[in-house]
Amino acid sequence: MFAPKKLALAALVSSLLVPSAQAIIKTPIYLRVAEQDYAAEHRAKYKGKGQYKVAVELEKGTYHFRLADKDFSCGTSFGPEDPAKIKFKTPVPVSDCATDNDFSIRILFPGEYEFTLDTKAEGGNAISVMRKPKKVAVVRKPPAVDCGIWDGNVVEVDVSSVFKDGELVKDFYSGQTAKVSGGKVSMQPSKESGGLLLLEPAEAKPTDFSWDNASVYFIMTDRFNNGDTSNDFPFNRKKDGKQEVGTFQGGDIKGIIEKLDYIQELGMNAIWLTPIVEQIHGFIGGGEKGSFPFYGYHGYWALDFTRLDPNFGTDEDLERLVAEAHKRGIRVVIDVVMNHAGYPTLDDMQTYGINALAPNAPVPDQWTDWVPDEKKGQNWHRYNNYIRWGSNEWAEKWWGPDWVRSGMAGYTAPGGDDITMNLAGLPDFLTESEKHVGLPPILKNKPDTRAVEREGYTVVDYLVEWHTTWVRKYGIDGFRADTVKHVEPQVWSKLKDSATKALAEWKAENPDKAIDDKPFWMVGEVWHHGAYKDFYFDHGMDSLINFDYAGEMQAVKGAQCINQNEELYASYAKDINTDPDFNLLTYISSHDTKLFFQRYENLELQKGAANGLLLMPGGVQVYYGDESGRPAGPMTDAFDSPTRSFMNWDQLKGDRAGLVEHWQKVGQFRNNHVAVGAGEHKMISQQPYAFSRVKGDDRVVIVYAGEKK
Repeated sequence: MFAPKKLALAALVSSLLVPSAQAIIKTPIYLRVAEQDYAAEHRAKYKGKGQYKVAVELEKGTYHFRLADKDFSCGTSFGPEDPAKIKFKTPVPVSDCATDNDFSIRILFPGEYEFTLDTKAEGGNAISVMRKPKKVAVVRKPPAVDCGIWDGNVVEVDVSSVFKDGELVKDFYSGQTAKVSGGKVSMQPSKESGGLLLLEPAEAKPTDFSWDNASVYFIMTDRFNNGDTSNDFPFNRKKDGKQEVGTFQGGDIKGIIEKLDYIQELGMNAIWLTPIVEQIHGFIGGGEKGSFPFYGYHGYWALDFTRLDPNFGTDEDLERLVAEAHKRGIRVVIDVVMNHAGYPTLDDMQTYGINALAPNAPVPDQWTDWVPDEKKGQNWHRYNNYIRWGSNEWAEKWWGPDWVRSGMAGYTAPGGDDITMNLAGLPDFLTESEKHVGLPPILKNKPDTRAVEREGYTVVDYLVEWHTTWVRKYGIDGFRADTVKHVEPQVWSKLKDSATKALAEWKAENPDKAIDDKPFWMVGEVWHHGAYKDFYFDHGMDSLINFDYAGEMQAVKGAQCINQNEELYASYAKDINTDPDFNLLTYISSHDTKLFFQRYENLELQKGAANGLLLMPGGVQVYYGDESGRPAGPMTDAFDSPTRSFMNWDQLKGDRAGLVEHWQKVGQFRNNHVAVGAGEHKMISQQPYAFSRVKGDDRVVIVYAGEKK
């Protein structure tokens, strides 16, 4: 019998196989069935256990194919006029350089078919064919809700509790006006609105900004827009050449600046950026199975809190971002991490002289160039086997035992509660420590750090100084505080006090650059925190992220018909807008949970999601791409990979154009009226569903007559 590496699956023209009715053979394309494949378009691959496979897309018909060796010196023409017929899933023996290596198969159903050469079959080599299962997209349907139906006609609504008879009222969505008569107004909703009227006084002017009516556009900097390709690969960072779920993808601050007009058109009055500080340089193994290299593209794995990560841009870029955002009425909020530093990586070990690599470890001269050997079954977690985690080098040259708790040699072991645990195995700052410390060893050994050793400083003192320096230097308007429940409340109070002072100083020194005279703002992430007030508001927090709306299917119901939100709207407005020290930031999508669009992939539902969210009392957070139906990224063994896909700019002028325009209309209306987020809420009628929001002189009525069928 022949050696399998000399076999090839011959193909004609473009389909690998050709219906037997075609008698003339044209330019054979052959694929070598071996470990080292070539002719890449339809190559057979070694799958282990002696099997070589190739998948081919076939239409209906009878196909005639053969096996030949590399140079086609054997089997250069079809052999028998009546070739052996292959049955599906039935192995057929094949031999070397013989006319009986010609086969035919009848295809009744178009689809993808897999040809398998088994070199270890009983009795010798054998080939078989089977149809690959067709991948069927699962279309989920949202739960049915009771919603008023708009018939496409004029809608009449009682507005007497808000507008006076004879007063001219405008629908912000369509721009049409009508006078109130008998306490009522009649209007034809815009077709594009789906039956939505956004009523305001015809002469209404935009109200002053209030954090109580915040509309925050949340951007993962690396995944938003690449404005400068020259900074894509600092620190020897690389692409993985595959799905790129854990690598830097090029988004940067210049890219955000380019899109500020777009963000302004959405009615957003603040942007929240994931952490901008310098990240660990190298990678760790990504996902539970180590299926990809995972860099700190998201910003939550800090190495140096005093430097901007070069992947995101320069100090000048940040200064310009704040200035350009402020010109457009947009505040800048950055994400801050007080709980943990980033993981150790091969690159940082080599760069900063942490000699904890095992003797004779099979790593290249540049340690971060290491890749797993897939033929040996290795994954991206494998490099951990080459590191001596018990080495004293970690205590002497990394963060040091006075700075973090860790499971490594020389460090305080993690505890079992929220404060003392190692969250996701990350080195946990000793924020409870009162010990006076110098700089951590890794920063002492970092030539370009801006960290300065201070007499009598604790770990918290350094962290507070490092974070608030960004405020004092650039005029950052607010913080989004990460992992709040894993840090002592008094630490957040200290950070807020320091940041408030820093912003006041910056505004005093830069009155021409200050957007307003409002104090520093801080919103906290307390995992799974709902719509209630607690002690965090006494310790620096002006608002908390509200996990309830997105987490309990309420957002899906509200997207189908906002009358489903009435009870929630009334409750939120009552609790939030009667207490000056309480607010929430409500969302439908985030980087840590899910994308709203991901579950149903329904553009009409995504359009309705704008109504439910942007008309919410309190603050709201729009995750980049909520407004454009950004598709989810690849599904991996890391649960959050799908939520962090790159912004779908290429779709905005296609089928997403109308969706974006709808979000713009509702977002601008919200931004123009502080009453939407901060006003008193009253339901006017159930059919059509109508409610008012009033705060001082600012008055609006929202009417929703249902979706046109």
